[in-house]
Amino acid sequence: MLYAILCYNDEKVVTSWTQAEDDAVMARLAVVHDRLTAEGKLGPAVRLRPTTAAKTLRKTQPPVVLDGPFAETKEQLLGFYVVNSETHDEALAISRELAVANPGGSYEVRPVSLFLPGHEVS
Repeated sequence: MLYAILCYNDEKVVTSWTQAEDDAVMARLAVVHDRLTAEGKLGPAVRLRPTTAAKTLRKTQPPVVLDGPFAETKEQLLGFYVVNSETHDEALAISRELAVANPGGSYEVRPVSLFLPGHEVS
């Protein structure tokens, strides 16, 4: 079963990290990523650019394009992983490992279905 692990954090905190701080987080995450890749459990992982680069399409009549993601929350969706886990508990365990490597915020773990045929994760 595929699970999305959605990465939420305070964007102002994360974008304020020095290059050295960001590199340290990425190095800690790489340890988890490498193991999950070797086990065939890690699919696409995405780090989203800042919310200031986002646009939102409001599906009104007529449609309207707005600057920003318009999340009504303190934390923003900053990225996500797709992992191949046997159970929801296993996906939660993976999110716990990622949380040790990447401080602050939260991870939402949600089962997903593939939308595009032929883009399977092994």
